Amino acid sequence: MTNDEIGLALREIALFLDMRGVDFKPRAYEKAAHTLEALEKPLDAAYRAHGIKALNEIPGVGKSIAGKVAELLDIGHIEELERMREETPVEIVALTAVEGVGPRKVKTLYDALGIRTLSDLRAAAEAGRIGGMPGFGKNSGEKILKAIAFLEASGGRQPISHVLRYVRPIEARLREQPFADQVVIAGSVRRFRETIGDVDFLVISSAPEQVMDYFTTMPEVTGVHARGPTKASVRLKNGIDADLRVVPAECFGAALCYFTGSKYHNVVMRQMAIARGYKLNEYGLFHKDDESKCVAGRTEEEIFEALGLPWIPPELRENNGEFEAAREGCLPELAGPGDLRGDLQIQTTWTDGAASIEEMALAARALGREYIAITDHTRDLSMVRGSDEAKLREQTAAIKKLNIDGIRVLCGAEVNIRRDGSLDVDDEVLAELDVVGAAIHHHFTLSRDEMTARVIRAMENPHVDIFFHPTARKFGQRPPVDLDMDAIIAAAVRTGTILEIDAQPDRLDLKDEHVRKAVEGGAYFTIDSDAHSVPDLAFPDTLGIPLSRRGWAPKDRVINTLPAEEFLARLKGR
Repeated sequence: MTNDEIGLALREIALFLDMRGVDFKPRAYEKAAHTLEALEKPLDAAYRAHGIKALNEIPGVGKSIAGKVAELLDIGHIEELERMREETPVEIVALTAVEGVGPRKVKTLYDALGIRTLSDLRAAAEAGRIGGMPGFGKNSGEKILKAIAFLEASGGRQPISHVLRYVRPIEARLREQPFADQVVIAGSVRRFRETIGDVDFLVISSAPEQVMDYFTTMPEVTGVHARGPTKASVRLKNGIDADLRVVPAECFGAALCYFTGSKYHNVVMRQMAIARGYKLNEYGLFHKDDESKCVAGRTEEEIFEALGLPWIPPELRENNGEFEAAREGCLPELAGPGDLRGDLQIQTTWTDGAASIEEMALAARALGREYIAITDHTRDLSMVRGSDEAKLREQTAAIKKLNIDGIRVLCGAEVNIRRDGSLDVDDEVLAELDVVGAAIHHHFTLSRDEMTARVIRAMENPHVDIFFHPTARKFGQRPPVDLDMDAIIAAAVRTGTILEIDAQPDRLDLKDEHVRKAVEGGAYFTIDSDAHSVPDLAFPDTLGIPLSRRGWAPKDRVINTLPAEEFLARLKGR
């Protein structure tokens, strides 16, 4: 059982508890689910090896929840969850994925209209039966239909973060097999496209038959589309197709270029090869008149070199200016693994995080961070016990008492941008903090002019250093707010406000095209985890940096690649 499947069961329990009006417990289950989903190693394997102890040692997973997880892993279901489903037979996960439909509204819809499924909800909305019900406004039906359409718009594609969480363990297991000499995930995953339709594995092996046997019988496989001597295509349990190709070492680089793509990038590569008297395909770069003479193919670098180009990072291969930049020697120096020194958005148990300040600091230090900012939510987010001025000062005092070798803990806050652009914390207290991030948490449907003016007013506040997760989107839950990004970028440059690249898997906000636009506009960035648990702290390296690379963000524009004092000197008023 995957970590995602375990997390989904806990989230479903949280939703049913919330539906019943139970206090505190829903949040505990949500925190535990979030923590387990973010774990890199399979929880199932850890439980088989070490028993309940492996579950009890995870921050944010108490004894009761650990018992539920153990029950799920032992017998395949949780008795309490089964009872909840029988008592209120609704598809609560699917229904609450619709923006504006929370667990208690699901109960109202079930009791009054017998709505159990997404299809039931759509039919009731189309028939005009929802508007005016208790807890629903006159236009609720129309809003629900728009939200359902948004959910269905992605078709068969899935967010890159969700796909990576599923296929990285497959890649790791393939690499461990004695018959696999090299394994790489290519395609749109390697280019870090925002959404993924299928996955391509490339393997070097002298025993392709064993590779095929292993790949087509993995527990994640629900069906085999095709199988040949060196190629297989399967359907995975997460609903995505995966292809695997075994290639010889001498043409691995050419195959990696070809299967990484993009299609439009490859077209230009082939045209450049023809212009130089070559033929380029997935097997190598050959003389056009004598295909027995291979010029290059073992590595990508030698392919690019033979075509007169420096190696182009996969994230840039979209035929969107990378060839011109390569010819002119202007490819950006992108951030890579190990370049981030700080993490500037971290939540703790003071609000909705699953770990203490000290636990987060120690875990960040283990990842190589030199400094972090604690940025718990503020007053307006009362559902997570957001901090008012007094609580912020109390937390600041607690942080200043910490003395942890090897990492600096900065005092900060994630303040809420209100509808009119004002903030929910007084300027006097904001001035006492090291780092202030501002974010949108309410009123997501304002017009473009209203939303843009609201954000710019917040950015003009002299204490707001960073604009957190700028478009406020959540994959599959909420579309981005409607912002004039040109105006936002111009205001960021004018006011010295840093734009965040939020690496939370459900956000990845800013998206690549906005990062590229902001680079061209002269803005600066941070790459942050938006961590609510210890495992989340790895997100900047695994998701944030690839996103910044796809947006062409130079390393020197990412200010948390700087040492602490240099980073702080870049903030407003410094």
